Amino acid sequence: MSSGERPALRLAPAPAPGPAETVLGAVELLPGRVRAALLDLTGAVRWRAEAAYPAGTSDRGEIDAALAAAVRFPATPAGVGVAAAGLVDASAGVIIEVNEVPALHGYPIVPVLAGLVGAAVHVEHRARLQVLGDRWFGPGRGRSAFASVSTGEVLGVGLLHDGEVLAPPGGRSGAHMTVAASGRRCTCGARGCWKTVATTPWLRGEAHRRGLRGQTVRELAAAGDPLLDEYAANIALGLVNIQQLFAPGLFVLHGEAADGGERFRARIEQRLREDSSWATGARPPEVVVHPGPADDVALLGGAGLVLSRH
Repeated sequence: MSSGERPALRLAPAPAPGPAETVLGAVELLPGRVRAALLDLTGAVRWRAEAAYPAGTSDRGEIDAALAAAVRFPATPAGVGVAAAGLVDASAGVIIEVNEVPALHGYPIVPVLAGLVGAAVHVEHRARLQVLGDRWFGPGRGRSAFASVSTGEVLGVGLLHDGEVLAPPGGRSGAHMTVAASGRRCTCGARGCWKTVATTPWLRGEAHRRGLRGQTVRELAAAGDPLLDEYAANIALGLVNIQQLFAPGLFVLHGEAADGGERFRARIEQRLREDSSWATGARPPEVVVHPGPADDVALLGGAGLVLSRH
């Protein structure tokens, strides 16, 4: 076991699923962390575990070890859905690249996990899987079109359009769409990407620059600081582009957006409606905050991917 890895942790209070129960496997692979879970057909988490690895590692063995530690499932799932950061080739079952983790460049996640769990494995980008979680278990049930939005340290959008998840080869989550041609340098090397102004690092940095005591969405909301309105407008920048292109109508927010309360949600919705008021033939876009635990979003998406493939 490498020094950067910790053993899988049993965290679920519910008993492990019995042998006759159908369970769905889900894995979330992020820089420095692997999370795994078994969920039942209602989306309830029945078992979960986690393992860590050095976030900037170039050693694939450390990724292998973390995955092996996390997916010691107590029951064999009907399938496993993997939510991965970075650029993913879903048909080949490979993570093409993750800017922050050299070891994940070209990583064959599907065959590696299939060998560990003995079940069919499917992989997609985290943001795209999120929309499946909302479709099967959340506010998107019964809808043919909506957008699912990650907020916080990770930014991305998954789209359901005409009943299908939009997942073209080479497509990404929208975090690197340009919103300011001469903006800040992004981790991808480009300038002005949406993520440079609409993620937690921007909020922390701006709060520090202004000398504010509070630096989180929750703290700024409690203080009623206008910086939170600015942050909401930055998030809305990318959503406006998506509304103009695809008109999903409903935007389901996940992550730290829940910490901002009603004012934060309403500010994003207001900006979105202001910038799409020309669309007279469509209903005004609606923004809702997902009511479930933020940490389970990608896991629900992984379970939704299994259901969508079976």
